[in-house]
Amino acid sequence: MFEHMIVSLSEMPVAVLLLGTVWLLSMIGLPIIRWVISDSAVPLGVSVGVLLQAATVLALMALGAGLQATGIAAVLVAVLGWLLEFVGSHTGHPFGRYHYTKVLQPQIGEVPVLIPIAWIMMMPPAWAVATVLVPGGNIFAFSLVAGAAFAAWDLFLDPQMVGWGFWEWEQDGWYFGIPFQNLFGWFLGASLITFAVRLVLGTFGLPVVPLLIVYLLTWFLESVGQLAFWNLKGSGVVGLLGMGLFLVLTFMMY
Repeated sequence: MFEHMIVSLSEMPVAVLLLGTVWLLSMIGLPIIRWVISDSAVPLGVSVGVLLQAATVLALMALGAGLQATGIAAVLVAVLGWLLEFVGSHTGHPFGRYHYTKVLQPQIGEVPVLIPIAWIMMMPPAWAVATVLVPGGNIFAFSLVAGAAFAAWDLFLDPQMVGWGFWEWEQDGWYFGIPFQNLFGWFLGASLITFAVRLVLGTFGLPVVPLLIVYLLTWFLESVGQLAFWNLKGSGVVGLLGMGLFLVLTFMMY
């Protein structure tokens, strides 16, 4: 199981702190870039933000898990995440019927390369949540809680990405036009990927505090962005409550 490894901000290398700062600045600057240039700048801005956040998360993981375990985890999440998205976008399972547009490039099998990188950027923070909420480390309970913490992020994500034209749904649904099956697919996929990582790697250190901060900052940035800048108040409120619930439970049990 994951080792509960606490790493404080004061213990982190300056390079990692700078990388995280650049990521935050890229996310804060996205609405400004959109306002100054146009909506056409959004895909590039989002891509830069995802790459920077994924790099920050991997750098944080390497502090506790080491480079080898971090690399293996990243490859597993990326490959399995891509496979899940490929199957999902071509068969309608487990997410429902959807397809990616040509906005995000490059693509492999009609799945943007950025998508599995996005899985990498949020899976370890979800593992940090599960590390606190499942102190015994039972692999099944851990995988399910991590999957739920990861899926809570999609309460923000899907309405926003559909609004920006990154992917399109071929069926209607109750959640701002998105089917409930999609949320279940995220939960199932993230749980299975977590289970696979646990099976392959067994025990490795997880820097819980910094990764929880990434989860917290993602929640905060998404909440402010959707409520104040992106005109997505419905999903902004639901996402604020969804991810916020995991944050509250985590900090109560920490």
